[in-house]
Amino acid sequence: MYTQDNSVLTLQQRKFYEENGFLVIKKLVSDADIERFRNEFERICRKEVKPMGLMVMRDVTIAKSEYVPSEKMITKVQDFQEDEELFRYCTLPEILKYVECFTGPNVMAMHTMLINKPPDSGKKTSRHPLHQDLHYFPFRPSNNIVCAWTAMEHIDRNNGCLVVLPGTHKGSLKPHDYPQWQGAVNIMFHGIQDYDENNTRVHLVMEKGDTVFFHPLLIHGSGRNKTQGFRKAISCHFASANCHYIDVKGTSQENIEKEVVRFANELFKVKQDINLKDVWRFRARLVKGERFNL
Repeated sequence: MYTQDNSVLTLQQRKFYEENGFLVIKKLVSDADIERFRNEFERICRKEVKPMGLMVMRDVTIAKSEYVPSEKMITKVQDFQEDEELFRYCTLPEILKYVECFTGPNVMAMHTMLINKPPDSGKKTSRHPLHQDLHYFPFRPSNNIVCAWTAMEHIDRNNGCLVVLPGTHKGSLKPHDYPQWQGAVNIMFHGIQDYDENNTRVHLVMEKGDTVFFHPLLIHGSGRNKTQGFRKAISCHFASANCHYIDVKGTSQENIEKEVVRFANELFKVKQDINLKDVWRFRARLVKGERFNL
């Protein structure tokens, strides 16, 4: 139901993903590639390169007056589809080999991110609430979407590893909004408002180059970074080119559409009316096979 019938995954791996909604492949991305991604991220932070459409984000606790271009001020870059060096991640044969197990042969790169989780300021803003990625996506079916998320260094509970709730990919998309936390919450860090707190949680301890593939309905998040270093990971959400866009008006996703569209208008000074589908069409890039609907 959740995996394609090919010879890449073993039967044991397929069964694990079908049951749990995620799968970790050890040492999938080389140290050399990760070093190249790290170097390009640092160039972006120093404003030596400014790819079109790139969104550079900083922690909500960093005031504008304190901001100076450096790696220590940037918590995330996303939509790096126009950065040739970072976008190499989405085209790596070793990544696409596994992506096709979930999307089939016609593969679109839909959403790209390099995450630089900062040391927590004490306000717990380095946390990411438990959420489902499908909340942000106006395309379906969900079973033909997968995230590839690669650790760029050792990641554990101390520096805020991913936490997943196995098997939750079998459920439905739940309503999301900003969590009612003490302290601040970063922009668009929506979380599930009602989930079973008795669900088993698995903390994904990963080494540099390890890659986890997971379903967009899998409930996941990450904890605080309690170290003095920055925790880096690079990721892409892939989808089958046969997926189709949906209208999210009147659904639980309407709140994220309004926020994304408002943010896009402010960032890119868009002069005409746009919707969530327009934003995702701008992000989407074909990486393998033929482009159909997306």
